[in-house]
Amino acid sequence: MKNEALLEELTQAFGVAGFETEVREIIRREVEPYADEVREDAIGNLIVLKKGVPGPHKKRIMFAAHMDEIGFMVKKILPDGMLQICGMGWNWAGSAYNERVRFRNGTVGVIGCRGWIEDAKNDIGKLFVDIGAKDEKDAKNYVKLGEPCGYIGPYLHMQNDLVCSKSLDNRIGCFQLIEALKENDGSGPNDIYYVFTVQEELGCRGSKPAAEAIQPDIGVAVDITPAHDYPCDLEGSNTLNEGIAIKICDPSVVCDEKIVNAMETCCREKDIPFQFEVIDRGGTDASSMNLSHYGVKVGGIAVATRYPHCQSCVASLRDIEAGIRLCAAFAAHEFEDM
Repeated sequence: MKNEALLEELTQAFGVAGFETEVREIIRREVEPYADEVREDAIGNLIVLKKGVPGPHKKRIMFAAHMDEIGFMVKKILPDGMLQICGMGWNWAGSAYNERVRFRNGTVGVIGCRGWIEDAKNDIGKLFVDIGAKDEKDAKNYVKLGEPCGYIGPYLHMQNDLVCSKSLDNRIGCFQLIEALKENDGSGPNDIYYVFTVQEELGCRGSKPAAEAIQPDIGVAVDITPAHDYPCDLEGSNTLNEGIAIKICDPSVVCDEKIVNAMETCCREKDIPFQFEVIDRGGTDASSMNLSHYGVKVGGIAVATRYPHCQSCVASLRDIEAGIRLCAAFAAHEFEDM
């Protein structure tokens, strides 16, 4: 896959929910040469516009990919120098246990648990971060109350075009929108807003004000989705290396049928491998776009991933490439009946 180095750079950037600056600046650097307009709103969303040509069926299409990743925040510095934490987004206590984290200022630590991890019952409040401090006073030399931290998870190649890294959720979506923008020469029939949102992991917060400002005709969330092709606690049909997933439904949104059909048409016309996605846990920025203003028709594009919401998410480069192609094709699609 071309420009894979950018995907790696995005995954390794620090961007815990609410603290997306480092990720946003990488994206800004990449998109500015290709955009007609780039602006940052008050909440921190990066809104990138590529205008299309005038026409009778012209639409405003908003693609939304969230920049933030899950992580933690220091809520108390304990007398023994350990850092009590709360979750920034949904974290598995079990997968966080004994893992390494990095604070925004570069301080690193290891997550531990007071008592048996099995007794924590996925309660993040039972976890702490050990940065090697001697006591509370010493710890305050390195971190402060409210300091965020995220997982350390290097970008690794696996077999059969699979990659593993932290924060593939959702640097995959950010990468796909950047690459799709680069393919958009402005000759298409629609105005395309490539929106890189904040705080999705805290409740899809960023996409709502962005959609209110843009008032798109169509909104599309570009994200990841849990895979079901390995032993896990979920059931469904999502499979790695089977193509980009076209969202039909999740607990937060039912996608517009015409958008689903248009995505399928794009895939078939462009010979893009695809699969349909139905999940019964989770959600994306599609939900906030759907309920913005007086309502927006929405759809979703997703890459199936194993081990989501941890430091070792696994995805397929083939599926990521298929997602780029679908974003580009959908942007150029002419919507005569919407």
